[in-house]
Amino acid sequence: MRSTYRNAAGAVLSAALLCGTAACSGSGESKAAPAAGASAEAEGSGAQRQPADATTLAAVRRATAKTEKITSLSYSVTGRQPEAGTIDGEAAMDMKSRAMRMKMRVEGASADESGAVEFRMVGGAFYMRASDEAKGDSRWIKFDVSGLQGAGSRAKLGSQADRNPADDASGIGSAKDLTKAGEETIDGVRTTHYTGTVTLDQMRQSLAGKSPEVRERREKTLDEYAKMGADKLQMDIWVDGQDHTKQVRTRAATAKGPMDLTMKFRDVNKPVTVEAPPESEVVDLAAAAKGAKGGQGGQGV
Repeated sequence: MRSTYRNAAGAVLSAALLCGTAACSGSGESKAAPAAGASAEAEGSGAQRQPADATTLAAVRRATAKTEKITSLSYSVTGRQPEAGTIDGEAAMDMKSRAMRMKMRVEGASADESGAVEFRMVGGAFYMRASDEAKGDSRWIKFDVSGLQGAGSRAKLGSQADRNPADDASGIGSAKDLTKAGEETIDGVRTTHYTGTVTLDQMRQSLAGKSPEVRERREKTLDEYAKMGADKLQMDIWVDGQDHTKQVRTRAATAKGPMDLTMKFRDVNKPVTVEAPPESEVVDLAAAAKGAKGGQGGQGV
């Protein structure tokens, strides 16, 4: 299989395991871009932030409590991530049926690490398509999720379809420096912007009393951050008048550079349909690997 598949897929899988996706600056010093959909005037209003109080904390807790009840959603994601580069994509998922679909454009450090990547998870199988724009080639590769245990990051794919990408927002309620940053408009919706810094330890402590499902889900996410070398997160959330989180921004310093992620939520708890690609367009990874092992001249992966 061409390096385009290996490298672009590796980048998008790394992003998906956090989400999501995540973002970082390619240089040593992070220069965070304005949050998607926020006005330039609002972005520069840090001097007007109000100290955290009981009202602020209550508002954030109402919003984060609602994220725990999300069973399906669609969202967009932008930013930069260590090892992946610049990311711009959109996704939809249904946690109950463990189905998801994502389209993403990755701009890595080289041509082999850049490209358009799409993947779907449905019916216990994972499908990935990385387009080779230079050759006009595009094909789906099928992975059997149940048979990927012990295969590095791919072994984690089975847990990603029921992962709530809004989980990170829940951690902001533990921030000691939680503040109200002002009022901003996101996609025509008036929202309140809250910001704070929270450590992974604080986020783990906040899981006490949560349901086993929520606790297990969030612990997996925290484990991924820990493996990246991050020990705290800078969190920003934008909440509308109905206590729904409209946007989340997550920043962190990691062992491989700064990370900066912005996710904008669209349809929440609405039906999500994910279909498997046509069989005529699919290459089964297991069959291809078997052919390569048998010396039949098949392409390796």
